[in-house]
Amino acid sequence: MKKTTYLILTAALAGGGMAAAAASKTGDAEIRALGEPKNCLNIRQIRSTHVVDENSIDFKMTNGKIYRNTMPQGCSGLRFEEAFSYRVTTGQLCNVDIIRVLQNFGGRIEQGEACGLGKFQQIEKAKPKA
Repeated sequence: MKKTTYLILTAALAGGGMAAAAASKTGDAEIRALGEPKNCLNIRQIRSTHVVDENSIDFKMTNGKIYRNTMPQGCSGLRFEEAFSYRVTTGQLCNVDIIRVLQNFGGRIEQGEACGLGKFQQIEKAKPKA
């Protein structure tokens, strides 16, 4: 029997430091892709997430690297809610996995839109000019 890990990332429902960091806005900083995209990320190495828009989520890793996942079909409600969940059985979040938007109805959390992930592209954000 496989052990199922159910992880909820709630950037919009901030209470802890990780969620608050994930909710911080970075604006439209210029980014550049580094290397080839990856199919999967180890969930134990994900430190925080940041919803960029309806199509993209940045995953900040424990080693400081950032991977952007751009969903092929977008994800209605993701930008507004800034919260999502996923279920994995392998300890990895992969491009074949599905996330669910978490909707906050006056403190009652419900699962919303189901969205398929894309590949994970390592990115580098441009440093602000002085």
